[in-house]
Amino acid sequence: MIKAILRWVLEKLYKVEVNGIEHLQQPDERLLVVANHTSFLDAILLYAYLPIPTTFAINTYTAQSLIGRIASKLVSLFPLDPANPLSIRSLIRRVEQGGCVVIFPEGRITRTGALMKVYHGPGLVADRADATILPVRIDGAQYTPFSRLRGLVRLSWFPKITLTIQAPRKLAVDESLRGRARREAAGQQLTKLMTTMMFETANIDQTLVERLLDARTIHGGKHIVAEDTERSPLSYNELITRSVILGRKVTQQCDDEFVGVLLPSTLTTVNLFWGLQFYGQTPAMLNYTAGAQGMVAACETAQLKRVITSRRFIKLAKLESVAATLAAHVELVYLEDVATTISGFDKVIGLITSRSDRLLSKLATRHADAPAVVLFTSGSEGTPKGVVLSHRNLLSNIQQLISSIDFNAQDIALNALPLFHSFGLSAGMLLPITSGVRVFFYPSPLHYRVVPEVAYDINATMLFGTNTFLAGYARFANPYDFYSMRYVFAGAEKLQAEVRQTWQDKFGVRIFEGYGATETSPVIAGNTPIANKAGTVGRLMPGMDYRLSAVEGLDEGQRLQVRGPNVMLGYLLHSNPGQLVPPATELGDGWYDTGDIVTIDDEGFVRICGRAKRFAKIAGEMVSLTSVEALASRVWPNAEHAAVATPDARKGEQVILLTTAENADRSAVIAQAQTDGVAETAIPRQIIQVAAIPLLGTGKVDYVRAAKM
Repeated sequence: MIKAILRWVLEKLYKVEVNGIEHLQQPDERLLVVANHTSFLDAILLYAYLPIPTTFAINTYTAQSLIGRIASKLVSLFPLDPANPLSIRSLIRRVEQGGCVVIFPEGRITRTGALMKVYHGPGLVADRADATILPVRIDGAQYTPFSRLRGLVRLSWFPKITLTIQAPRKLAVDESLRGRARREAAGQQLTKLMTTMMFETANIDQTLVERLLDARTIHGGKHIVAEDTERSPLSYNELITRSVILGRKVTQQCDDEFVGVLLPSTLTTVNLFWGLQFYGQTPAMLNYTAGAQGMVAACETAQLKRVITSRRFIKLAKLESVAATLAAHVELVYLEDVATTISGFDKVIGLITSRSDRLLSKLATRHADAPAVVLFTSGSEGTPKGVVLSHRNLLSNIQQLISSIDFNAQDIALNALPLFHSFGLSAGMLLPITSGVRVFFYPSPLHYRVVPEVAYDINATMLFGTNTFLAGYARFANPYDFYSMRYVFAGAEKLQAEVRQTWQDKFGVRIFEGYGATETSPVIAGNTPIANKAGTVGRLMPGMDYRLSAVEGLDEGQRLQVRGPNVMLGYLLHSNPGQLVPPATELGDGWYDTGDIVTIDDEGFVRICGRAKRFAKIAGEMVSLTSVEALASRVWPNAEHAAVATPDARKGEQVILLTTAENADRSAVIAQAQTDGVAETAIPRQIIQVAAIPLLGTGKVDYVRAAKM
């Protein structure tokens, strides 16, 4: 009777929706329900909607409070002190008695809105009691005044609440493990289970536009979400209004499947990107550092007829000759010309449309698996390819990151990476804007003196960069410039130990290294505040499968292939323009071969040994060019290096090192190799001093140009 009354009240107030109730049709004899902890309503919700008698394991202090004493009159409570081993043993015995026991593995209500630390104790309970685990996701209650997020998110008295019950499962802990090792293994499995649950129960069956409109509903139309060097911040309402107005005018001229975009990282580019999305067009983001021929090849690959750009940008970036070459192959549409066609009537129509989710939803009749953007691979080792990413691909990767790292509406992100780069677009623009995080766009990551000043000025809490860029910022920044920084994320290239240590010593900031590819939207793995191991690129994102295959001649590491919802729709190849080639390997459709040689340890941390293409075969032995660069970095830590392989008549191949170190001498490398116990084959045959290592616009080394040098 009490449950029925509670359900009626909850449904009237919160429109509670329960998914997956069929997973409780035949409950196991020993059932341990694990749920994320969003608010004081959580226990009430589970009590009301779980159709079986339930015991709640709650903190001892809560059980002794007034609320706990009142609750004990209505439901069965099991007081628990997570830090007390005897308390855990008592809970194991309680679960062994049978029935349903509910526990919140975080041990506290979230203070971030995301999943917090998962205690190992509940995992040990499930393992020792041989219990079946039933994961339950609670969503929506974090937006009520009964949560602990006041000041972090916009609260509402009666938001919609959803309970998602996943299929029951058991932990599979190695039987040979004992004691502390077994406890940690069980805890890690439970942590992975909870993280995966947060990802799998998220809504990724939508478009980017739908996700943007959801963000406006959650955080409010007046919430400031984007800014650039013009210092005219945009709220959700302003961003959407400007995007609708610009998108409407641009798509009157560009009605092709793919529309080229040749613009820097500014709010104008952001507005254009979203404007194209609103009107069902797919932007193809051109790399303006690729040179005229590279951009022409990209246009041919994607069969672009029109490219949107700006005269001001062309002049400031000194791309006049590039624009002239492009104009011979495609029609250039200048934003300055588009602006002159925008009338007062257009602005009124845009304003009215932008305030109505219903009208906005009708503009673009897209679905989650439709193309959302075309990006082009860096071409660091060959001809760039067009990578077509769907709405589902991008939103999956965003949700994978949100499930692993806590972002909130009080964060301020600084993104100086170009929007033609997958990391700069997905993590640096789409993630913050669709998550309520304010993001500041700076047009060039190469301004090493300016970017730290901007971070200080805007009180940035998040920064995205590559090893090269982060090293540059560290050289010129004041030790206090990054005082407010919570997260620094590094990707696109290997993070050098010296750079990591410099940031730790000079700024007191940890760099979280990740790993990915344009083809995976882009993040494959990443270190997080909860799971971080130096020298690795972190654990694989939730929802991803992987396979390792041996490579002939390599003693350490195997070739990595991955599959997941963030893996691209397919390639556009210059050899076959306009034809989409879906990802596939010998493992089947949907698999993507990263081409990277990796190791994965017992805790799931991935370490990159190098790219398969970046190994030299010397006298029958495979030598990692990445390891050669690492060796050089230990000799000359303040210089930049690039190792390339060239043919050798006697040994097959030889390694040549390009370095910016002054008076670089091969004897210093030999001495370091002997100290480190590095094989002689990893010592470069020749060292060439250069003024600068050639770089792509993404910060990666341009190995094609390096080899020519």
